[in-house]
Amino acid sequence: MLMNMIDKIYTKCPFYGYPRITHKLKRGGHNVNHKRIHRLMALMGIQGVCPVKNTSYNNLKHKKYPYLLEGVNIKYPNQVWGTDITYIRLRKGFMYLVAVMDWYSRYVLSWVLSNSLSVDFCLESLDIAFRIAKPEINNSDQGSQFTSEEYINKVESANVRVSMDGRGRVFDNIFTERLWRTLKYEEVYLKDYEDCIEAKASIGNYFTFYNNGRLHSALGYSPPVEVYSGNVSTLSNIKRAIP
Repeated sequence: MLMNMIDKIYTKCPFYGYPRITHKLKRGGHNVNHKRIHRLMALMGIQGVCPVKNTSYNNLKHKKYPYLLEGVNIKYPNQVWGTDITYIRLRKGFMYLVAVMDWYSRYVLSWVLSNSLSVDFCLESLDIAFRIAKPEINNSDQGSQFTSEEYINKVESANVRVSMDGRGRVFDNIFTERLWRTLKYEEVYLKDYEDCIEAKASIGNYFTFYNNGRLHSALGYSPPVEVYSGNVSTLSNIKRAIP
């Protein structure tokens, strides 16, 4: 499936836009053109995160929020959360996954699967995370879900500061990008999900392992839950949902 190949290339090289992905596929013997790759990437909700020529419209209606994390030393849990959306392939079709992660501990506070890119599943994921704690700063990209009035209101009404990645800045959301790469290579690419029910169960098992059992070298070879709070019993049972 062409979208699966695009997903693998993009996960490994999120700075690749549709021209480079097109050429990468052509070098692999696939007869594709850039218009088709551009259309499929738009359908998947992904785009290259490297600087490109200014071919997009700048008169976006949403309020601009700055990137607040330049030079910030993240020292403790709930100082900064990051949230993002990624594409999850199924045997027939695909879904979208949003997650909220504490950047200090790499602990995944919530995740939700959806069959559409509406804002609803992002709001639900944020609600689930807010039942555990509130961060000082919530960082996201400038996708339509995270710039929507509903999402911004929910963040700001919780007295949380809004931070957004700068356009074309590959390292602004680096911890969440690493989470997606880890998830894809340790779980998604090893499986062949029959449907959303199977994907939900399998990804849920993986995140339980990721939070409570996977040792992270950046955390002194401790699992995220120990760094986040040390209380496995109250944090290991994260809700999974499909709107």
